[in-house]
Amino acid sequence: GGKTVTVVFELPHNEAYFSELAKKLKSLCGTGGSFKNNMIEIQGDHREKIKAHLEKLGFKIKMAGG
Repeated sequence: GGKTVTVVFELPHNEAYFSELAKKLKSLCGTGGSFKNNMIEIQGDHREKIKAHLEKLGFKIKMAGG
């Protein structure tokens, strides 16, 4: 417990796409993570890296927390 995770949430329903995207983000960040309950969780604080990657894919990003 108490470890930092980066969470991508409020995703449209498309389990296959976001499951694959979670794999790419884990690889990009060099860490573990998962896709469940329509959310992608990546271990560690990778907000900026993930934000930049998702914006390249055309997603509109709103940062929360900090």
